[in-house]
Amino acid sequence: MIKSENNSGTPPIDAITGKPMPKPIPAATLVIFRDQPGSEAPELLMVERSAKMVFAAGAAVFPGGRIDDADFDYARALGHDDFDEYGARIAAIRESIEETGIAVAVDGDLDPRRVSEARDALNSGTILSDICNQFDWQLELEKLIPFTRWCPPFAEKRVFDTRFYMISHDDHKAEATVDETENYNLFWGNAQSVLDRADAGEVKIIFPTKRNLERLAQFGSFDEAVAHSKAHPSVMVSPSLEKRDGLVHLCIPEGIGYPVTSEPMDAVQRGFKK
Repeated sequence: MIKSENNSGTPPIDAITGKPMPKPIPAATLVIFRDQPGSEAPELLMVERSAKMVFAAGAAVFPGGRIDDADFDYARALGHDDFDEYGARIAAIRESIEETGIAVAVDGDLDPRRVSEARDALNSGTILSDICNQFDWQLELEKLIPFTRWCPPFAEKRVFDTRFYMISHDDHKAEATVDETENYNLFWGNAQSVLDRADAGEVKIIFPTKRNLERLAQFGSFDEAVAHSKAHPSVMVSPSLEKRDGLVHLCIPEGIGYPVTSEPMDAVQRGFKK
């Protein structure tokens, strides 16, 4: 196994180049479920990122992005001692509104025109706490279910420490729309259908998204996903490199809920161009 971490207190080392790793950027992602009556699998909301983006250009991903200082400040103002955790939850909600126009885990007037107004304000630089105060919105942060956490071992242009959350959103009338800046398309689809589209070359998915979709494809409902997550609490996933049968594989640990835990490195789609 090619190690990417050490226990000497020095910065972690890139698993490929041997260079010191940059400090990871805190980020949050939200897997939005929409159960389908009479169907065996819930739909998930995916966004396809602009080809101009530095990270995961052109890839289909779950809504999300970096955690802003204002998100941490809002978590503190709401009285949460673990502001890293709750700042991430706030960021996941904010990013969902910004990227898709869907407001989840928000209690208050969610008339489409009000949500659109909030989205425009966020994209113009207004912080979420000010919007919530103005609109009398209350965030329901406990509705976000921790799913997983990923941080790659590669010294890329940017390294993200990303917390993934799940939430159910069965309002089928709520229309998700692209932001036309970070993403150019979005769609609902069950996890297996997204994997099938990726296999057919219709969409691009990077390694973490693929592993997470494979895990999510096991579930017939949001409740099943929640039960599975409780049985496999969220841990930090930092892939490692292993040589198997003469090929280098990118691997994640066994026993943390993933049905597929490795892929040949030559086949891996990463967040940055190889």
